[in-house]
Amino acid sequence: MSLVGLFLTSFLVVHLSINMLILFDDSRLLFNEAAHFMATNPLIQAFQWVLFVGFILHIILGIVLQIQNWMARPVSYKRKGSSEMSFFSKYMIHTGAIVLIFLIIHFANFFIKAKFGHIEMMDSGSFEDLGLLIVNLFKDGYYVIFYVVAILLLGFHLDHGFQSAFQSLGLNHSKYTPAIKIVGTVFSIAITLGYITIPLVIYFFK
Repeated sequence: MSLVGLFLTSFLVVHLSINMLILFDDSRLLFNEAAHFMATNPLIQAFQWVLFVGFILHIILGIVLQIQNWMARPVSYKRKGSSEMSFFSKYMIHTGAIVLIFLIIHFANFFIKAKFGHIEMMDSGSFEDLGLLIVNLFKDGYYVIFYVVAILLLGFHLDHGFQSAFQSLGLNHSKYTPAIKIVGTVFSIAITLGYITIPLVIYFFK
């Protein structure tokens, strides 16, 4: 569970890096070139399925672990201990479920349309204009609100998951655990702000 979760964080960084290109080039050429490279590179296309399996494995393991926790403690404690790390640490399965729903909708809106839908070509005719697909979707205020809320929950899920992953791997020590927590929080905030910035800038300024 921990290893798969840490592996998936690498996807968040790569995905965000490519998506941010759309904010720095109104012609959308940089983003579409990057998207075209990702879609036509055999190695990346093969790795795409590894990533997909990683998501499925992470979801299954999360459900299994939660069920084991419920079975181990069918009756909750009358008084909660002070060792619990945060409010959202108690609701990882819930935030994870909401993020899953978001991923399914997001997957349908982008990946399915990009693979099987009709995508307009850029003026040059060289690439499909996948950037226009993103811009049009983020012009929908309701979807932007849904997206922002889901990303915020992802940030909380990521914050707790990052530090607990190292703890699960046995890397828990009074000297470096506080540093891991700080790195995890900073990373989670940076990822969250990055993903939220994209729809907000597109909706209000593009």
